[in-house]
Amino acid sequence: MEKRRLGGTGMDVTVLGFGGAEIGFEKAEQATVDRLLNSALDAGLNVIDTAAGYPASEAKIGRAVSSRRKDFFLFTKCGNSLSSEEQYWTADVLTAAIDRSLKDLRTDHVDLVQLHSCSTEILRKSEAIQALQRAREAGKTRFIGYSGDNANALFAIESGAFDTLQTSVSIADQSSIDTTLPKARAKGMGVIVKRPIANAAWKTGAKPANAYHHTYWERLQELKYDFLAGDLEAAISIALRFTLAQSGVGTAIVGTKHPERWKANAKLLEAGPLDAGAAAKIRARWKEVARADWVGQT
Repeated sequence: MEKRRLGGTGMDVTVLGFGGAEIGFEKAEQATVDRLLNSALDAGLNVIDTAAGYPASEAKIGRAVSSRRKDFFLFTKCGNSLSSEEQYWTADVLTAAIDRSLKDLRTDHVDLVQLHSCSTEILRKSEAIQALQRAREAGKTRFIGYSGDNANALFAIESGAFDTLQTSVSIADQSSIDTTLPKARAKGMGVIVKRPIANAAWKTGAKPANAYHHTYWERLQELKYDFLAGDLEAAISIALRFTLAQSGVGTAIVGTKHPERWKANAKLLEAGPLDAGAAAKIRARWKEVARADWVGQT
């Protein structure tokens, strides 16, 4: 699988990474996680991204692949992504969270710790940033990053404190292509993309049951991309390759609890880079249809 340099970190990451949210929130069995992650590593994946806020995800990953720690880059996140209350973002709370993450992941360090979508106000106070910087100084992480979108991501980029940005980019979420991605590139930051296939929100032809996918479903009803009406795997391939075609993107994080899904996703890239004309058509359609409130989804 293709590898790309992740900004100034020096890490050469596979263009597809594994996201640990689904195995946590959907309560995947440990045996399933063992099979899923080991088969993905065997097939060439070298990025695993998770978070303290994904229920039991770190512990499941630690049990599954800690013995193969040298085979992959390990990213996690700290902080309560659902709250901007200061109590969740103090140095003591974040330091304790990082220590728990290392214990659960069964490692003495990770390659990247990211603040999990905290607000500009929290970033401006700088305590949270300093907690990550101290973790880096202590050897608990090699690099530090920010995961988030829109104005918060812009502030994080402009602070100059972070090595990486994790943000949403997809056929249904393109505002960052014009706002945060160029600034992150200019700062030499590595870019990690979350939700790169827009949760395949169109796949059943009906509004998804999961409310987390509704915004993308509603946008796609208006965007009406021609390719979404065809074969599902071909459509996912186009969507994924569109995201990877954006300048500066290092890796796209895709979550699943199905052991064969990662290999299937990897196979979608065998068609090669998305044709520039096809990518331009998707961008043009977005610019034609997207409203001002179609901002990045965290």
